[in-house]
Amino acid sequence: MNRLLKWLSVLTTIGMLFVLIGGALVTKTESGAGCGDSWPLCHGQLIPDEITFELVIELSHRVVSGVVGILVLALSIWSWKAIGHIRETKFLAFISFFFLVLQGLIGAAAVMWGQSDLVLALHFGISLISFASVLLLTLLIFEVDKKFDADSLVIDKRLRTQFYAITIYSLVVVYTGALVRHVGASLACPDWPVCTYNNIGLPTQMHEWIQMGHRLLAGILFIWVLMLFVRIYKHYKHEKVLYHGWMIALGFISLQVISGAIVVLSDLNLYIALAHALFIACLFGVFSYFILLSSRSNKNEMALKTEAQNSNEEPISSNRTVPIQ
Repeated sequence: MNRLLKWLSVLTTIGMLFVLIGGALVTKTESGAGCGDSWPLCHGQLIPDEITFELVIELSHRVVSGVVGILVLALSIWSWKAIGHIRETKFLAFISFFFLVLQGLIGAAAVMWGQSDLVLALHFGISLISFASVLLLTLLIFEVDKKFDADSLVIDKRLRTQFYAITIYSLVVVYTGALVRHVGASLACPDWPVCTYNNIGLPTQMHEWIQMGHRLLAGILFIWVLMLFVRIYKHYKHEKVLYHGWMIALGFISLQVISGAIVVLSDLNLYIALAHALFIACLFGVFSYFILLSSRSNKNEMALKTEAQNSNEEPISSNRTVPIQ
């Protein structure tokens, strides 16, 4: 594999992480209006007259997103040509660039015309999908699946279904987390894990419901990942890619829960909040790789069934009666 393509894939993957963290930084520092209502320029100027902290954050995010967008486009075209024979490549190349452009358009629309909090909460999730696609392209370029012999991996159908479901569910958790930030509900519940120790009962305000709803969904995700880890440990411990991969997933979800608690207890410490966004991005990347493995496994299972059916069939000629001459 071309070494330059490998370097480009790594650079693009790291760049996508910067885009994700940059978007979270813009939201957490409330810098979305740092450039006014103009896009892509700031206050209609290439170099604004008045430089503010919010302007630097917002403009930096736009510049990084633009540069990474070019890298994603280059990676998509190059990987399409270089490893287009791998069945997932073209699909990943398309959606990585498509969703990056989509999140950029949502961000631009929010700046120029404004968007509701419900729509803005989609922004981070769309970026996650683009990041995961770039990450999977990078893994294909480095032929990671071959190192783990993923072409011969067969995963039980029920476990594959669990992988699909938990990946979709994680996007729901991500959406509610983004909604918490965009509606300003991050400190609606100052304690953890309950909303407030003075009132252990149900939330009483909308912001509290949003915050506690996100915590509940995140808690379910943690339990789900833990249960799947136990199942994989019992039945798939010999499959290194499943066992070690899901161990990594369990590590990321644990860090995600811990950082979420510290964010609240530290009164929205910026660095912990950005780490919180980083952990969920990495976790979703791991989930996406398991989707790829599940897709490969389904193909392998169908091939094995076809091979078994062919081997069990008797030759047609053996069922024919040959007349005596």
